[in-house]
Amino acid sequence: MPIPTTIGAFAIVPSNDLHAALPFWERLGFVRTGGDANYFIMSGWGCEVHLTQAGAGPWAVPAEHNPFGVFIRTPDVEAIAARVDDLIIRPGGVLRHREWGLYEVGIGGPDGLLVRIGWPSRLMQDGEATTGV
Repeated sequence: MPIPTTIGAFAIVPSNDLHAALPFWERLGFVRTGGDANYFIMSGWGCEVHLTQAGAGPWAVPAEHNPFGVFIRTPDVEAIAARVDDLIIRPGGVLRHREWGLYEVGIGGPDGLLVRIGWPSRLMQDGEATTGV
């Protein structure tokens, strides 16, 4: 698989079981576009997420509280939320306009990872993304 040539900053998300985490990201609409056996480069919705196998000891993802999270900014927030409706964190994570100006949803991911998906509320019209700034 060729390494993508996208410019930007990308989250590197550790997982206690990298291969078990892969179906979650694929269900969100990402595809594996690079990496190796212990590091996956996932692309989708105009962005990348890098997944890595967590190590032991202090490098393991804590079972009692996962400190990691990912925010995916995309106008396709409704389409993604529909794909994973059963994973939405309820009641607080439901898709809605937030007081901080984002139309977003909270998803529970592998190892208790918080995945938020959103788009600026001002760019949403009647539940659909609009073009322009």
